[in-house]
Amino acid sequence: MGAFLRLWMGSTVSIFGTALSGFAIGVWVFEKTGSATEFSLIAFFNLLPGLLLAPLIGPLVDRHDRRTILILGDVCAALVSLAFLVLLSLGRLDIWAIYLLVSITSVSNMFQMIAFEASLSLLVPRQHFGRAHGMLHFGQAGAQILAPPLAAVLMGTIQVRGVVLIDLVTFLFGMSMLFTVSLPAPPASAPRGGGAGSLLRESWQGWTYIRERPGLVGLVGYLAILNLLLRLGTILMTPLVLAFASATRLGFVVSAGGIGTLLGGLLMAAWGGPKRRVSSIIALTPLMALGYLLTGIRASVPWIAAGVFLFSLAVPLINGSYLALWQSKVVAELQGRVFAMRRLIVQITSPLAYLIAGPLADQVFEPLLSAGGRLAPSLGPLLGIGKGRGIGLLFVTMAFLFLLVTAASLIHPRLRRVESELPDVSHAVAKA
Repeated sequence: MGAFLRLWMGSTVSIFGTALSGFAIGVWVFEKTGSATEFSLIAFFNLLPGLLLAPLIGPLVDRHDRRTILILGDVCAALVSLAFLVLLSLGRLDIWAIYLLVSITSVSNMFQMIAFEASLSLLVPRQHFGRAHGMLHFGQAGAQILAPPLAAVLMGTIQVRGVVLIDLVTFLFGMSMLFTVSLPAPPASAPRGGGAGSLLRESWQGWTYIRERPGLVGLVGYLAILNLLLRLGTILMTPLVLAFASATRLGFVVSAGGIGTLLGGLLMAAWGGPKRRVSSIIALTPLMALGYLLTGIRASVPWIAAGVFLFSLAVPLINGSYLALWQSKVVAELQGRVFAMRRLIVQITSPLAYLIAGPLADQVFEPLLSAGGRLAPSLGPLLGIGKGRGIGLLFVTMAFLFLLVTAASLIHPRLRRVESELPDVSHAVAKA
C-alpha cells in the first residue's frame, strides 16, 4: 500500500490546507458583509456546480489518465488560491468573485474526488478497501477538529492572506506526492476523445450499470435517505444548541462530533471493516438513530454532545463499508462514470436538505412545542417547551425515520443479498 500511503499523505495535507482557508474566508466574508445568507451561499456554490456536472466528469475520468486528472486538479486549486491572494492584495475580492472561485473549486474537487476514488482499487488490495476509506475519514476528521481553531489563531497573526498562502503550499505538497505514484490505466471501455454525444452516452452507462443491479439500486437509495437525514441534522445543530446555550457550548458539541468522526475513521483504518458490509451498514443505522434521539430529547449540552458523538462515530464506519463494497463490485474501466452517478444520486439530497431544513424547523416543528403549541400538553413534559424544542422534536422524528429505513432494508432481499449476488471484480494493483 506504499503508493496509496503517499497519495493519502498528500491528500490529507491538502485537505487540511483547504479547511484552513475555507474557515478563514468564511469568517472574512461574514465580518465584511454581516450576512448569513451570503455566508451560507459559499457552501452552496462549493457543492452544487461539481455535483451537477458529476455525470459528465465520470466518463472523462474513465477516458483519461487519472494521475494527470489529480495533478491538474491540484494545479487548478493552486491557481484559485493564487487568485484569492491577488484579489485580496488588490482589495478587489468581491462576493461575486468568491462565488465564482468557489464554483470553480467545486468542479475541480469533483474531478479529484471521482479520480481518487476510482484509483483506490488500482492502489489498494481488495482486503484493504475498508481500511483505506477509514484512513481518508481519519484525515478529514483531523482537519475538521484542528483547522478551525488554528485558522482563527493564524488570522490574528498572518491574516487571511497568510492562511490562503498556506493553503497554496499544501496544494503544491499534494501535487509533489502525485509525481511519486504510478497508476496503471484501467482497460479502455470507450473510444478516447469522443464528442459531447459520446460523453452523454457514457454518462448514462453509469446509471445503466446501477439500474441493472437491483441490489445496488436499493443500496444507493438507502444511502441517499441517510444522507438527507444527516444533512438535516448538521444544518439544524447550530440553531438547536444556540436556542439555549452560548457559542462556546456549541463549539463543544461540534468538537464532540469531530472526535466521533476521528475515532470512527481510526477504527475503520485499523480494523478494515466487517466482511459483510451491507449487514454492517444496516446494523449501524440504529446507532445513528440513538444519536439523534439523545440529541433531540433534552435541551442539554452533554446529552446533545453524546448524541452527536454517536452518530458521528457511525458515519465513517458506514461510509467505509459502503464505498469499499462499490469498489469491489464495479470494474475499473467503469468506476469513474458509475461512481459519479452514485455520488449524484446520494448527494443530491444535500441541497434538498438545505432548502427544507429552515421551513421544517420554523414553520412546522417549532410552533408545535411553543407555548400554547398543539403538542405542548402531550410532548412538552418530555421534550420541553419553548425556543429550540421544536427542532428537538424534529431530531426525535428523524431518529424514528432512521429506524424505519432500517426496517425497510430488512424486507428488501436484493439489498441484503447484493454482496452474494454480485461477484467481486479483479483489479490490477499498482506496486509501491
